Amino acid sequence: MTKQRRSFSAEFKREDADLVLKQNYSYIEASRSLGIGESALRRWVDQVQKERQGVTPQSKALTPEQQKIQELEARIARLEREKSILKKATALLMSEDHERSR
Repeated sequence: MTKQRRSFSAEFKREDADLVLKQNYSYIEASRSLGIGESALRRWVDQVQKERQGVTPQSKALTPEQQKIQELEARIARLEREKSILKKATALLMSEDHERSR
C-alpha cells in the first residue's frame, strides 16, 4: 500500500515557518508539534526568509507579496502571448489584403 502525499496551503506553511522565525521554536519542536517532517519545515523556513528578502521563488510563493508578484508575472506572460498572436494575425491579414489588391 502506498502512502498518500500530504499537501499544505501556503498559509499553513507560512504560519509554521513563523513558529521558528518569530516564536523561536526549534525545528525539532515545531515539526513534532505540527506532525510534519523537519526537512519540510526547514525548506518552508528557508523559502519564507528568501521571499521576505525579495527573492521570487520558482515554486509556489508563500508570502502574500510574492504570491501577487507571481500572479502579475503570469498575467504579463499571458498578455505577451496574446499580443504576439495578434501581431501575427494582423500581418497575415495585411499580406492577404495586399495580394488581393494586385
